[in-house]
Amino acid sequence: MSEVRAIPVEGLPEIEAGARLGELIAAHAEIEDGDVIVVSQKVVSKAEGRLRKLSSTIPGAEARKLAAVLGKEPALVQLILDQSREVLRAERGVLITETHHGFVCANAGIDTSNVPGDDTVCLLPEDPGASARNLRVEIASAAAREHGGGLAGHSARSASAESPSMLPPTLAVVIADSFGRAWRLGQSEVAIGCAGLVPLDDWRGRVDAEGQELEATLIAIADEAAAAADLVRSKDSNVPVVVLRGLSRFVTKEDGPGAQALRRPRSEDLFR
Repeated sequence: MSEVRAIPVEGLPEIEAGARLGELIAAHAEIEDGDVIVVSQKVVSKAEGRLRKLSSTIPGAEARKLAAVLGKEPALVQLILDQSREVLRAERGVLITETHHGFVCANAGIDTSNVPGDDTVCLLPEDPGASARNLRVEIASAAAREHGGGLAGHSARSASAESPSMLPPTLAVVIADSFGRAWRLGQSEVAIGCAGLVPLDDWRGRVDAEGQELEATLIAIADEAAAAADLVRSKDSNVPVVVLRGLSRFVTKEDGPGAQALRRPRSEDLFR
């Protein structure tokens, strides 16, 4: 059995729009081949300029109507509608939507925590998959420059004509956000974007410890990585990045299908 370590990356500055987040992560983390870098959605959104002022948002008629029913700020409801393709539930003060990404979540994933001022909210990244792919390249390249020969795990590629100490590490990136669960209390981190990681470990057709063939088992590796990372940080710790070590068997050279592979097709949805 393998061991997994979760290492919080401390000392990152407050992230602002335009920040080169991957370079900042590489400067503060010791990164090895096969590491999975779990990054909070909030800092990705901040770097990508996804903060919005409620005072700059003009609510329409639908937003005002829903806000009155739900007891929510009309400008916030307008932003939620803007970020959604469909409203699924609007009752008991809760607004559940399907975002343009295809995520089903409360308030289209718009968050008011850990943002400056009472008038500011944070939207999800416009394309979390692209964000993960870009961060993967940026972190790997910056890590090779930042740490030089300090990167471990390069011996497997030492036959390259290029010095192995200068090769970027093969790593994965997961962008994580907190989602509620429809039939369980509390929130859990899930992957809204990933690159370089097998998002699902398909055990269908394989056998269990008793030799029985498995018919439906798909392990949500990316979601489990996101949740594991959250156990070594808290909402007030200012630690938006965690390095997971010990999951190299799921790390790939290619970006892979990303977190979209975790979405259940609408044709298989039993509740809509």
